[in-house]
Formats: sequence, C-alpha cells, structure tokens
Amino acid sequence: MLVTEVVPRTLETADAATDAGREWLGARYRRDDSAYVRLNMITSLTGAASGADGTSDTLTSRVDRAVLGAIRRDADVVVVGAQSVRTEGYVVPKSAHLAVVTASGRLDGHRLELDAEVAARVLLVVPEAGADGIAERAGLADVRVLAIPADERLDPRAIVAALAAEGLPRIVCEGGPSLAGQFADAGVIDEYCVTVAPTIDPVDGAFLPVRARVDARVAGLLVDEAGFSYLRLRSQG
Repeated sequence: MLVTEVVPRTLETADAATDAGREWLGARYRRDDSAYVRLNMITSLTGAASGADGTSDTLTSRVDRAVLGAIRRDADVVVVGAQSVRTEGYVVPKSAHLAVVTASGRLDGHRLELDAEVAARVLLVVPEAGADGIAERAGLADVRVLAIPADERLDPRAIVAALAAEGLPRIVCEGGPSLAGQFADAGVIDEYCVTVAPTIDPVDGAFLPVRARVDARVAGLLVDEAGFSYLRLRSQG
C-alpha cells in the first residue's frame, strides 16, 4: 500500500496500511478552512462511477478507502443522494454526520442501522413541500429532517446554506453522479478529490456529468503502486 506524492513534487512515500501512513495521508487532505465543500468520488479510466457489480466496491482499493477515511474525518457532514444509498448500501460514517438528499423518501436497500447515538448524526434533506411523513416513508423515523424551500429538485446552494446553519459547514459530497453534477453546476464545490482506478469499464454516463467547463488547478496528486491516482483540484471560479 505504498503511496507517493507527485504534486507537489516531493516524491515522499508512505505506507497507507500503517498508522504513520494514514497520518501522512490525513495531512495531505487536511483543510484549515472553517467552511468548504468538497467532492469525493472514484472513477475508472473510462469515466464509470461503478464497477462490474454496479457499485464502487469493485473500483476501490485499500488506499482509496484510507483516503476516504481521511476526507471524512476532516469533514462535519457527508452528503449523498438517495440513489447512492439504495445501490451502495450506505452506512453512517464513524466521524461525520450523514445527510441524505431525497425528494421521495425512497431508501430501500439502505443499511443505516441506527441506535439513538447514530440516528442523531443522520439528516434527511428534503423539499419543504414534501417533508411531512418522509422520514417514516424512508424507514428512518428517528432521524432529523432538514426541509429546504423547494417543490421538487433541491438547489445545492440551499443545501449548503442549510447544513451550515445546522453547524455543519465542512461538507463533502460523495455523489452519486446526478447529485455531484448538480453541485458542480451550481458552483458550490471548491475542491474536487477524484480517485482514478486503473480499470477500463463500460460506462452508461459520466461519473461527473457537468453542463459547462469547471476551471480548476491541480492542488495535489498521489499515486500508489497498484496504479491508482488520487487527484485534488481546486476550483478557480
């Protein structure tokens, strides 16, 4: 699990399987900002967001999971779309809140096992017009509902503002592609953290569908001995 820093060109190497290596990774992804919005996703070389089993599990690696942990530990809240909860079998992060964006409350297939302590860290982010009873429809009656003024599609800027008002200003969006594209198009993402897996997979749609170019600069790049790359881009917008 050796990882090398290419940008900036220190060529330092660490073993992400060790405590020291995980701390080294954490230092590269640590943010001092009091508020930010990151995107964290994985893609194949062909732009697929999922592998052969229809989930990201067949794309990811141990280093990618270590990076995921570092990013989540730095954040207040992980934002994810209902489709990802259904297909990926999401669990609640150990160190951050989880905000699930859903208009329908349909979360069949979720693995959100909630005791009282864990439930306090889960929010359903929903349109105000359909908020009544949505937690019960989702099978998550004990979680908080964060209602956003909207009839159907939620504005990412309103989501970010509402989470900040809840005391959760350090945000990482983990997709899926539809939600990630909406966040990118809204211009709320200031850092893109993208793992590129060395695989060639069939793809029905881009892992990050955007309607316009996003101007960004490379803030960091790591590579591991298995051929995965870990890119950080800072928005220039």
